[in-house]
Amino acid sequence: MDRLKMITISPYSEQYRDGVIALILPIQQTEFGFAITLQEQPDLLDIPNFYQGGHGNFWIARAGEEVVGSISLKDIGNAQGALRKMFVKAPFRGREHQVAHRLLQELLGWSRRQGLRQVFLGTTAAFLAAHRFYEKNGFAEIDASGLPPAFPRMGLDTRFYRLDL
Repeated sequence: MDRLKMITISPYSEQYRDGVIALILPIQQTEFGFAITLQEQPDLLDIPNFYQGGHGNFWIARAGEEVVGSISLKDIGNAQGALRKMFVKAPFRGREHQVAHRLLQELLGWSRRQGLRQVFLGTTAAFLAAHRFYEKNGFAEIDASGLPPAFPRMGLDTRFYRLDL
């Protein structure tokens, strides 16, 4: 079977809560060495209320029932959204699987259908592959002063991007 077809992208539902946590925490803590806990990320404990309101949403990529990727859009008002929680499990990264690309396309299609004009994101200086990925997909790096007031800035974020839709 074609491995691309084995990956399913769908909106988040509560049955995948533990899978999302099992995806994100090890990438943050082990792979990138960030001292961040689940308790410091209350959004992960209440995804429907934090992300799936207004024009926002949260999507997961699954290989069978295993959660292998995530991406979210937080509605920050003023026809703007914040891209957050984009993670892909290491064996599913790259061109072969296109998980990150497919997740981003789902978010951007949703954003356009919702009438959003801009999507912003923050990331760390360490995520060099992420910088290339966002830039390749039309995001422009901006100074933190260019972020909208409602942007949910994370303490670890040092690099910011904007995409005009």
